Amino acid sequence: MKLSLHRKEALRTTLWFVPTLLCLGAIALFFVTYAADRAGLRGLINTPGPDAARQILIAVAAAVITVVGLVFSIVIVALTLASTQFGPRMLRNFIRDRGTQWTLGLFVATFVYCVLVLASVGRIVPNVSLSVALALVIADSGVLIYFIHHIAHSIQLPVVIADIAADLKRAIDTHVAQSEGDESITIEGGAPIAARASGYLQFVEHRRLVAIAVAEDAVVQLLYRPGHFVSDGSPFAMVTPASAAAPFERELDRAHITGPYRTLAQDLTFAIDQMVEIAIRALSPAVNDTFTAMTCIDWLGDGLSDITMRGLATTVHRDADGRIRVIDAPVPYERIVDRAFDKIRQAGRGMPAIAIRQLAMLARVMQGARTAEQRLVLQSQADMILRSSIEAIPEPNDRADVQRRFDAVARAGL
Repeated sequence: MKLSLHRKEALRTTLWFVPTLLCLGAIALFFVTYAADRAGLRGLINTPGPDAARQILIAVAAAVITVVGLVFSIVIVALTLASTQFGPRMLRNFIRDRGTQWTLGLFVATFVYCVLVLASVGRIVPNVSLSVALALVIADSGVLIYFIHHIAHSIQLPVVIADIAADLKRAIDTHVAQSEGDESITIEGGAPIAARASGYLQFVEHRRLVAIAVAEDAVVQLLYRPGHFVSDGSPFAMVTPASAAAPFERELDRAHITGPYRTLAQDLTFAIDQMVEIAIRALSPAVNDTFTAMTCIDWLGDGLSDITMRGLATTVHRDADGRIRVIDAPVPYERIVDRAFDKIRQAGRGMPAIAIRQLAMLARVMQGARTAEQRLVLQSQADMILRSSIEAIPEPNDRADVQRRFDAVARAGL
């Protein structure tokens, strides 16, 4: 089963894959330098004997493994901060950070290399290997300085929010590239196929489904999209003709993955939900950070403007002859707008700054609306914000500011 995109995302959200590759590289480097030592080549540093080489390598290895412990401690502190301040769903964003993975990997690889060189000290003095070990230590010093800067930079809320917004942009690009037609593509009739496991749908291997559909001369429509929670035994897809349901049922488990959490691989709305979660945490009485919520609203508006101007049609997958074989579950525009606005509007009820910023974002998105349906959805959100403000904001001047922003939305929709 070839799930390249899912595997790539799964490997990226680990702290072992990159360090493992670098350790293998360190082992390969050791064999190269050891061969050079056996060939009698001279290094940049030449020690008088094996005892001096051992002392240098022991000191280097001890220092490196101590710094590895420090780096791991910094990572744990960053993950703890991310969990408490940004929400537990942000942990995966920090784990998948390449800077952290490469820093851990380089230090561990240096330690592995030094231990191998230390074990090779015997009848010959490995001056080439020793010179390379010292060069790696110097490089690690620069990496440590970079890592401290990187962690201090990456845990800042504006940076976290901007990174999530970049993930949303990439998800939009992927969806638009696969989309065609309109949101009304469906199949008539057909037989249901039940899911065999509960969990969040993380990934769908469309190529496998297309291959099965071609073999059975069938069309399959998925009833769930990545990010939805699937219950064991619930209808997962519809297949027409009904006679093709049995082959699909046997192969369905290999063509999709469910798990305990959502991922960014194919889930368009996950990045939106992450920004919304940060915003509503910021608006909670325990935090009361209005400016962080406003930053989230700004980036949500940027992503929503992109979605509005480009549109999200139903994603279909065709065979080599151009015939539709697989139809994904649609991503309704109204649902995306609701996800971006509802929870923040509810959490920020009675806060003029939040209502004004949401309306300003709506006016910007409204300018790029292409259809009457989009304008109706956006205007409905503006109406809800205005009603909530009238009911919950006691100061007349604040209500007047909200009204002016609401009028700007209405003018943008004309």
